[in-house]
Amino acid sequence: MGSSLELVLANFLIGLREGLEAALVVSILVAYLVKSGRRELLPRIWAGVGLAVAVALGFGAALTFGPRGLTFEAQEAIGGTLSLVAVAFVTWMIFWMSAAARGLGAELRGQVDRAAESGRWSLAVVAMLAVGREGLETALFLWAATQAGTRDTIGSVTPTWEPLVGALLGLLVAVALGYLIYRGAIRLNLTVFFTWTGAFLIVVAGGVLAYGIHDLQEAGILPGLHDLAFDVSGAIPPSSWYGTLLKGVFNFSPATTWLEALAWVLYVVPVGAIFLLRTRAKHPSRPSRQLQEH
Repeated sequence: MGSSLELVLANFLIGLREGLEAALVVSILVAYLVKSGRRELLPRIWAGVGLAVAVALGFGAALTFGPRGLTFEAQEAIGGTLSLVAVAFVTWMIFWMSAAARGLGAELRGQVDRAAESGRWSLAVVAMLAVGREGLETALFLWAATQAGTRDTIGSVTPTWEPLVGALLGLLVAVALGYLIYRGAIRLNLTVFFTWTGAFLIVVAGGVLAYGIHDLQEAGILPGLHDLAFDVSGAIPPSSWYGTLLKGVFNFSPATTWLEALAWVLYVVPVGAIFLLRTRAKHPSRPSRQLQEH
């Protein structure tokens, strides 16, 4: 299907954003324990993080290798359903992060204090839940995005390692950024970062949703598999570099059914509008004098 650089890039950005959320959580937990003189509790944090990573990896492996022995229709039904679940989780995560970013540190510090007083493994549970949510969401969304991004023109899915490589690189960069933020070596404008990447993920999630609908059509659960809203394969060949770019980054299909197109529009337009309005409401423009003071 041509160059896979676009698949690497798209999943790199997903891994970077999701990984940075988890890295920020861990850095807050570790920094609070260090500054409060409770370094002896750090192994519990790392135990919880390790368990969360193991659960996420196991979940991803189950998604990747579990459905292979099923019939084509069953695989498409499972894939379509999980794609819809992935879109729901990621949408919730985008809005939760934008709402909770400012109070995240105080919330986690309160959980650390309560866990440190209540029991030996309570702190590990706090770390596991905090990181595990991002890990499970990342595994599910990457799996769904990979299924959509590696589908060829006849509807079959071609296994590829490129999306996983991109996601891994993104996660590694996120870990490095989290460490540098913890050490105070860099100051990242998290509001700008999560706003732009949130908008990007909304468009990507729209593509995953459309392919989830396509899977359910392939499974015979939804109608209209052969009712095309448009077919621009002649103008945008799937094997061309720009066709590959649109496919890998935005999950764009040159041949799209009416139901896929409707699902994409009904998701991206209202969700994007709500996200934009909420972002503007939380970060109104400052007068020029206040900007100069800062």
